[in-house]
Order: sequence, then structure tokens, then C-alpha cells
Amino acid sequence: MDRVVIYHGSDHIVKEPEYGFGGVHNDYGPGFYCTQDIEIAKEWANKSTEFGYVNKYQFDGRGLKVLDLTSDKYSVLNWIAILMHYRDISLANRELYKRALAFLEDNYFIDISEFDVIIGYRADDSYFKFPLSFIKNELSIEKLEEIYKLGDLGKQIVLISEKAFSKLTFLKAEIVNPIYKERYQTRKNEADIKFERIRIEEINSLSSKIMDLVKDYDKRK
Repeated sequence: MDRVVIYHGSDHIVKEPEYGFGGVHNDYGPGFYCTQDIEIAKEWANKSTEFGYVNKYQFDGRGLKVLDLTSDKYSVLNWIAILMHYRDISLANRELYKRALAFLEDNYFIDISEFDVIIGYRADDSYFKFPLSFIKNELSIEKLEEIYKLGDLGKQIVLISEKAFSKLTFLKAEIVNPIYKERYQTRKNEADIKFERIRIEEINSLSSKIMDLVKDYDKRK
């Protein structure tokens, strides 16, 4: 990974991100979540306030071990297996859909502790309903790929190792225009509308769903 400029949206200025901090139920667990898209960073800065900050950094990724889940080497199933491992799913859902979750964990989960940096699709609160719907056997693999690979969420760069944190240099922070709170809400509303449209389309879809994969896997064991 080369040197890149990355951004982190927050309700405060973050000059020195602290290794080991961060929500355990984020997409890839604890880490420092950034993006190369300043517009997305601004939306996240203002998601809970009208005057957040976009923090700008120089990141030197040379010599780091990077897991790029958006590359052709990995499938959307690798990505969702990691997502479901870390995200907060109710005990009821974990029990109801344990076969699907176990299938993903056993066949597609990747131990990210071996890496310094993760590059992956975003699954913010607006869009998490899509992978959850996939686990519930309501959404096809093809549609899930379309949403994330062809969607407008973009990629996130997540620093997860102490070595990666040491390669980060703070450049500056700028206060974000209040209009970005409205843009964040608009994106959320559009996601809700898209979800309902796709959910209806998928009711009679013959495309492969997760339980088709599980049944095929069980037959081959």
C-alpha cells in the first residue's frame, strides 16, 4: 500500500488516534476508521451534530500487511463473514440464523489479527439491514454484491495494528458545514427506500440465497 491521504469524520478533533480504542462491534472490531472520500467523512462528522470535524492525515502504508476485501481475491462472503463476526447481532437472531452464521464463520471468516490494515466496504447503520437480510435468507448473494460493489458507500480504510497507527501523521482538521448533517440523513433515507424496493423484488427471486449455499455445503460434507 502506498502513501495516501485519508480522512476521519468525528464530532471532535483527533490529532493522535489511540491504538486499542474503538467500538468492539464496529465492522472490523476496534480500529481507526477512515476513508479517502472527504465527502463521506464530512457526512460522518455531522451524523450526530451540526458542527463536526473532518480530520486529515497522511498515511504511509508501505511495508504494512493489508487485507483488501474489495479485491477480486475475496468474495462478498468473506466480507460478510467478518462483518457478522464483529457486529452486534441480537442473541435471538444469532440463535434463529445460527446455521447461516456458522456456515460463514467456518468457510469464509478471515482472522484479521494477522493484518495491519483492512480495506473494505462500509456497512454503516443505514446499510447494515442489507447484510442482516442476507443472513435471514431474504436477500440474494447477487443483490448483496450489487449493493456494495456498485453502490455509493465507497470503501473504508481501517487501521488495526499498533504498527499501522505509527504510520499516521495528522495534517489538519476542518469544521464541517451543517449541510452535511442533512446529507447524511438523506443518504440514510435513500438506503431505507432502496431496502424496501429490493426486499419486494427478492420475494420471488430464484437467485442464490445463503441457505442454498448451506444446503449444498451439507450435501458435499
